[in-house]
Amino acid sequence: MNILLLGSGGREHALAWKIVQSPLCDELFIAPGNAGTARCGTNISLSPLDFPALGRFALDKEIAMIIVGPEDPLVQGIWDFFHGDPRLQHIRVIGPSREGARLEGSKAFAKVFMQAHNIPTAAYREFSAESRQAGIDYIRQHTLPVVLKADGLAAGKGVIIAATHEEAITEFEAMLSGKFGDAGATVVVEQFLQGIEFSAFVLTDGRHFLLLPEAKDYKRIGEQDTGLNTGGMGAVSPVPFVDATLMDKVLRRIIQPTIAGIRQRNIHYQGFIFFGLIVVNGDPFVIEYNCRLGDPETEVLIPRIQDDLLGHLLAVHDGSLAQASISPDPRTAATLMLVSGGYPGTYDKGKLISGVDEVNQSLVFFAGVRQDGDALLTDGGRVIALTSLAGHVRDAIRI
Repeated sequence: MNILLLGSGGREHALAWKIVQSPLCDELFIAPGNAGTARCGTNISLSPLDFPALGRFALDKEIAMIIVGPEDPLVQGIWDFFHGDPRLQHIRVIGPSREGARLEGSKAFAKVFMQAHNIPTAAYREFSAESRQAGIDYIRQHTLPVVLKADGLAAGKGVIIAATHEEAITEFEAMLSGKFGDAGATVVVEQFLQGIEFSAFVLTDGRHFLLLPEAKDYKRIGEQDTGLNTGGMGAVSPVPFVDATLMDKVLRRIIQPTIAGIRQRNIHYQGFIFFGLIVVNGDPFVIEYNCRLGDPETEVLIPRIQDDLLGHLLAVHDGSLAQASISPDPRTAATLMLVSGGYPGTYDKGKLISGVDEVNQSLVFFAGVRQDGDALLTDGGRVIALTSLAGHVRDAIRI
């Protein structure tokens, strides 16, 4: 069958690399893709948000499945668009409906959902411009530090951890005044949880789920977890501190109630759920939901899946997911992100990349890379993810 993959980052290169290994895949198209995905399939110059153009392309190329990499198309309702058009309804879309994507697209919605289904998360209140003064009063008496979250999508920048009440109030008012655009029209004020973070992932048909390998990403730019936060400087899978006891708690307290809540609310959800978790005194809490896979977690998760991923994605739609299973590679996968100088601040694009074809012990996933003739050039802050597998995380990092 013909597949259309949406997105242009390292996550999409890792997915493309895996998808074309499946005997079920005839042709793979990526919109818009990057220089790495072009090595796996055919890049097309279409925006993942131009739903009518994607629909026309899907009909023209007899696309059987659309796999959505980034969150924006899901939050804006790509499933609803395809499902609502009789000419496009037969195309399988891997991703939730607009309502399901609110788990990521609205932090306030996610909090209400978790509260309703007794899923452990930090205590919170939400405020808007109409309740500005109540929000300020609430922050003044809040324990420190204070976590402020813009309700909507803010390109990963909508979370502030304020060390003082004065800083928290200043940031709160800035959010309501448009610091993050419409994403900050509602602000979630949240309890700060002290612990260690990791991520769990499932593939679900809205009733059943398939548990994928867990991962942990590392966001700070500097050595020894120092410096500014980034989109992710690396990741590992499996996570050394995640044992069977902890995963049992995650399954019983978080994943199973989440799937049950989706089912009870009759939310159409056929795709991935990313659970951003924090472990506090041995107990897991949800920091956030994502309605797709993460980046760079995908670059360690996908190489550890030894099964036919495309077969599992088909099972989401044909009703056989309950009988599916995952066989993870027992080795540890570690990915290190190569970034452009100056990132996450100001950086230049168009720098020449060399030596890629000399790498033979690691997987090379392109993120911010474009092709110019025979040359590879940087086209973003995070440029390349190098993923290695070994018996121990230290060995995987050294490769």
